[in-house]
Amino acid sequence: MLAMVTRDIVEKYFDDLDGEDPVDMHDLVMSQVESVLVDTVLEYTGSNQSQAARWLGINRNTLRKKMALYHLE
Repeated sequence: MLAMVTRDIVEKYFDDLDGEDPVDMHDLVMSQVESVLVDTVLEYTGSNQSQAARWLGINRNTLRKKMALYHLE
């Protein structure tokens, strides 16, 4: 399901470029997806960072760095 949604969004992005070449597409997509993922997991865990880190499969310090990077504190 996520793959299909991602494909649809990437295809829409290409359409919106109207023939222009994309730039730094990997970084753009990864940062957009990761910020939403971290934010959503934090919401579902009631902002419990230990639980959120477990759900994401990362350590708590990494989660905190991502929260700071995406201004989710």
